[in-house]
Amino acid sequence: MATFKDLEDSFKNFLIQEQSDAHSSRNVSVAKYNNIKIWMDLSKYTQPHFFVRISISEAVFALNDCTKINGGLGYEERFVSKWFGRMGIKDKLTELWNSAEKDN
Repeated sequence: MATFKDLEDSFKNFLIQEQSDAHSSRNVSVAKYNNIKIWMDLSKYTQPHFFVRISISEAVFALNDCTKINGGLGYEERFVSKWFGRMGIKDKLTELWNSAEKDN
């Protein structure tokens, strides 16, 4: 079973790769992505969702189609949906949601 840490590492690597491809790798602030956090909070939202925090920015996305529910990530927000569309990411998030719902 995937963990939130696995997803955080996956998203961090995706962000760095996407930006390195688009710009000179010297312009990518890797340190900014060292504290990426992905989680779910069933007490705040009952619909399936996931939170993403990058630095001081935070947003909540719907698990079914990755539409933003609340918050904002600025420039990096567009990368969330691209990462979400990668093979297996939605399945891993859904698995974590189902596990959290069962434990609740």
